[in-house]
Amino acid sequence: MDTRDDDIEFDFFDDEPATTEAQTPSRVRLPRRGGRGPGVRRPAGPPRGLTPLVRLLALIAILVAALVFFGLLIQSCASTSKHDAYKNYMAKVATVAQSSQSDGAELAGELTTQGAKVADIESKLAGLAEQERQTVNVAQKLDPPGPLRPVHENLIEALQLRVNGIQGLADAFRKTAGSKATSDAALLAAPAQRLLASDVMWDDLFLAPATSEMKRQNVTGVVVPESHFVTNQDLITERSMALVLQRLRGASTSGTPTGIHGTNIVSTKVLPGGQTLSTSQENTVTATTGLKFVVTIADSGDSQEVGIRITLTIQKPGGPIVKTQTVPLINPGQEKSVTFGDLGQVPFALKTKVNVDVAAVPGEHTTSNNKASYPVIFSLG
Repeated sequence: MDTRDDDIEFDFFDDEPATTEAQTPSRVRLPRRGGRGPGVRRPAGPPRGLTPLVRLLALIAILVAALVFFGLLIQSCASTSKHDAYKNYMAKVATVAQSSQSDGAELAGELTTQGAKVADIESKLAGLAEQERQTVNVAQKLDPPGPLRPVHENLIEALQLRVNGIQGLADAFRKTAGSKATSDAALLAAPAQRLLASDVMWDDLFLAPATSEMKRQNVTGVVVPESHFVTNQDLITERSMALVLQRLRGASTSGTPTGIHGTNIVSTKVLPGGQTLSTSQENTVTATTGLKFVVTIADSGDSQEVGIRITLTIQKPGGPIVKTQTVPLINPGQEKSVTFGDLGQVPFALKTKVNVDVAAVPGEHTTSNNKASYPVIFSLG
C-alpha cells in the first residue's frame, strides 16, 4: 500500500461528523410533585386517603339528621291524628248521651204530670222506648278508637238497659191498668231499677275506664260525656211507684184526687249566710253579689204531689222582682227545697217585703200555710 492510500483513509475518519447521540442535549429533570425543591416549601394537606371518608361521614350525619327530623314530624302528625280520633268519637258520644238523657227527663216529666192517666203514660212510655232504641242504633254505628272498643260495648249495654227499663215500665202499666193490688208497685219498680243500673254502668264501665285509657294514651283536652237517665231517684223506689199508681188511678177513675192533699212552707233562708227569715220581725239582709233565697216546703198530706210551683216576689219601686221554681215531685212527709238566684238589683235601705207563694195542688183544701210574707231591709253590709 502506498503512502497516498494511507492518507485518504486517515482523512475519512478524522472528518466524520458527530453522531446524533452526541448532539442531543442532556434531559433536564423536573422536580417531583410534592418533593422537596430548592424553592418555598408547600404546606402539607390531608392525606389523600382520608378525604372520601370525611365526605362519607358528613353525608351520614346529614341523613341521620333528616331521618330524626322526619321521624319527629311523623310522630307529631300521628299524635295529632290520635287526638282528633278521640275528640271526634267523644263528640259523637256526647250527642248520644244528651239524646238519651233527654229521654230520661221526658220520662220523669210524664210520671210527674198532674192529671195524667195510666193509658196516657203507657202510650208515652212506648214512644220513649222506641226513641231510645234509635239512640242505641246510632251508638252501634260509631267507630271508636281501637283501645276504646271494649268500653264502647259497655256504653251500648247501658243504653240497652234503658230501652229495657222504659219498655218494662210501659208493659207494667198496661198489665196493672185495671188492678188495685198493692203488689203492682213491685212490677213497676223492677224495670225502673234497670234505669238506675244504666247510669251506674255508664259511669263505672264507660266513663271511668275511657278516661283512664285516654290518660294512658296521653290524649289531653278531651272529656268523656256523662249521661244520667234517672233525674229523680224518688220515682224509682217501690214506695214511690205505689204512690204514682195511687195518683194515676185516682185521675183515671173519677178525675178527682183521693186522699189528703196539701203542702206547706217550712222555711225561707238567705244565702250565703244561711239566715232564716221571720214573718213577725223585720229582717236585715246583706245584699251580696251571690244573694239567693232557699225556700223549703213539705208534703203535709198522705198523697204524692207533682209539679208544685213556688213563686218568690221582692217588692220594689218601679216593679217587683218575680222568680218561679218548680218542685217536680214530693212524697208524703217529705221536704224539698228550691233556690232563687240571679235576682238583679234589690232595693237598698228601704222597707220592703219578700213574699213566697206555693201553688195549691189538686185536692188541697187548706192553703193558708202556702203563703208567707217577710219584712226585709236590704243593706250593703
